Amino acid sequence: MQRNRYMIVLVFVTFFVISFLTNILGPIIPDIINSFSLSLTLAALLPFFFFLAYGVMSIPAGMMVERYKEKATMIASFIVAFLGALSFSIAPRFGVALASLFSIGLGMAMLQVAINPLLRVAGGEEHFAFNSVLAQLIFGSASFISPKVYTYLVAHLKNPSGTNNLLVSILAGVVPPEYPWVSLYWVFTIISILMVVVLIVSKFPHVERKEDERPGTWEMHRSLFTNKYVILFFIGIFAYVGTEQGVSNWISQFLATYHGCDPQTTGASTVGWFWGMMTIGCILGLVLLKIFDSRKVLLGFASGAVLFLSAALFGSREIAIIFFPMTGFAASVMWSIIFSLALNSVDRHHGSFSGILCTAIIGGAVVPLVIGWLGDHFGLRTSMCVLYLTLGYIFTIGLWAKPLVNNETISLKRKDVRS
Repeated sequence: MQRNRYMIVLVFVTFFVISFLTNILGPIIPDIINSFSLSLTLAALLPFFFFLAYGVMSIPAGMMVERYKEKATMIASFIVAFLGALSFSIAPRFGVALASLFSIGLGMAMLQVAINPLLRVAGGEEHFAFNSVLAQLIFGSASFISPKVYTYLVAHLKNPSGTNNLLVSILAGVVPPEYPWVSLYWVFTIISILMVVVLIVSKFPHVERKEDERPGTWEMHRSLFTNKYVILFFIGIFAYVGTEQGVSNWISQFLATYHGCDPQTTGASTVGWFWGMMTIGCILGLVLLKIFDSRKVLLGFASGAVLFLSAALFGSREIAIIFFPMTGFAASVMWSIIFSLALNSVDRHHGSFSGILCTAIIGGAVVPLVIGWLGDHFGLRTSMCVLYLTLGYIFTIGLWAKPLVNNETISLKRKDVRS
């Protein structure tokens, strides 16, 4: 595939939209619990159904990209997301919410599989860790914005006559007054259909994938699982997404339960800052990855995440509001480093491997569900201690990973010049 800036920009824009649609669950979970009178376990089914779609769709999506190419796959993904968001917007019920989130998850899984290998090839293997962190920065910025959109819409829909905002006025006519948070799904519907239009009118460059970038057959996927590093990195991505969603999805409910915080203001703001600090952490990560080996960076950030999470779980109200976002800061570079270490640890079949890694995003379904189930039995604070297990595994990756291609650093450049 030709290396070009257009492809990189397209990937970054897609990351922004994926994040905006994906990571709003955390702020609205308390509203959903109150609106539908749910237990923590039932509430956890929401992220479970969303991320279950990744497990179902990631490998088939790779084959879809191979057969129908990137443009058709991306258009199809946003159509699926559009139908999911529209269905819940029209019929806001818990059962419909599960089906809607599964549909949106299918679309996002298709996008993830289409864009991750593109970023690796478009920017070059030696810059993949750097570009992935930059993509994560964009991802985090969208997740920082979406809770603020939620707070704004909910606040103004409580008194729509007091605003001149055209969007609020339109939403007031279609959103049930008792469920103002449903307005977000109308926003998702609009964004999805706009992306369909943009992709249809866009002229995509011709993409030539190397043989080892092709997704491959089911037999090829099975053969990859004979490589222990494939299994180990699969668990790594599972652990990371489980950690990310296990924290972000339960922040607002945790603050409401233990510190009496308003989910629509303080809770939503804290979740927003979780993603905002992740964005700031990405900026620092961009610098550190040009100075240090990515494995050392991962060790440092994983250690910080354990300390920050502990402060958030066992500290006062003020400390929790500060250190939940700091946990996002520490998690900022984990996805990109684990993913790049994984792809750079095998010498072939990167497309198939990428599909396997994206399947591991199902960790975002399992870990929040485990936390919710345990929370109903032992309390949310105790159940969130499960995250020490996932963070501990992420820390070990920095110890045993042996990539064939290391991330390019300033010191490596100096050695190349001298040689």
